[in-house]
Amino acid sequence: MTDKPISLSKFRKTRRREEARNRADANAVKFGRSKAEKLQAREAGLREGRKLEGHRREAPASGADDTSRRAPGTPDDAG
Repeated sequence: MTDKPISLSKFRKTRRREEARNRADANAVKFGRSKAEKLQAREAGLREGRKLEGHRREAPASGADDTSRRAPGTPDDAG
């Protein structure tokens, strides 16, 4: 016999944690990406962001009245 009584709930909780950790490790091996793959994906995202920023249109200056873009027949904001 052992000196201390064993708490079965703690034993079950510990066993579940170990099983979950083993399952997570197996999934990391099965579905995980290598460091090179992560780096390549990050660089591709940065490259796409720079490309998108390069194609950004400049907004008109604040306070500028751009009436050329209004649809015909829409009333003016001024009145």
